[in-house]
Amino acid sequence: MLSISPISAFSDNYIWCVARHGEAIIVDPGDATPVLQHLKEMGLTLSAIIITHHHYDHVNGIELLLEHYPNIPVYGPENQCASIGYRLKHDDCITLLNQTFKILAVPGHTLDHIAYYLENADSGPALFCGDTLFAGGCGRLFEGTPEQMLTSLGLIQALPANTAIYCAHEYTVNNLRFAREVEPDNSELLVRFENAQAMRTDNIPTVPSKLALELLTNPFLRTDNSAVQERVATYAELKYWNQNDIFANLRAWKDDF
Repeated sequence: MLSISPISAFSDNYIWCVARHGEAIIVDPGDATPVLQHLKEMGLTLSAIIITHHHYDHVNGIELLLEHYPNIPVYGPENQCASIGYRLKHDDCITLLNQTFKILAVPGHTLDHIAYYLENADSGPALFCGDTLFAGGCGRLFEGTPEQMLTSLGLIQALPANTAIYCAHEYTVNNLRFAREVEPDNSELLVRFENAQAMRTDNIPTVPSKLALELLTNPFLRTDNSAVQERVATYAELKYWNQNDIFANLRAWKDDF
């Protein structure tokens, strides 16, 4: 059986550990210390590292992990991170733990951002999407454009609805608080917000989430929805708009929230 476990790092990061038959893949190790502790506690041997983008809280643990596991491959996008030995682009596939990961190019948060889609995980499809799509939200546009991010999110929206979304941060409650400002009459959103608050009170991770739930409650995946469009247009004082305008102003609203 394939298992996927979160490793907490920094104040709100999740480093994902994908394990099978005693071997593990680590996704976005910004800090090596909790990863090494997790591997030891679970009796796992690290066999590969996969990276979604170049930000420090996703890559700074690579070097120390390579000191402990010097011969393992490191996969990632084309960027300035010298530790990445295998560079990946859109539609590439890699096989790890006897599982095939398909690469999606998802620029927006950063220009180099990629995601790893695992179609045949034991519990259903899974997506490791770094900081592109969050539970209830999406990443800030540090390098890319709103149009790029909207296109990237469209690639994710097209995946099967039962895809588990493994994002890299515990931002859910704040994201859903903003989402309620956008869609105050969304009953599914209200239920999700209350559930997420209860989970965090008990220190339970709110991720992964299912894509089906994101489609119902995440405003950044709902910019074609008339209620979302009207709410954003009112906030931004738009007289005329297209979906790109709605997304750009929605992201700007969240930045100031």
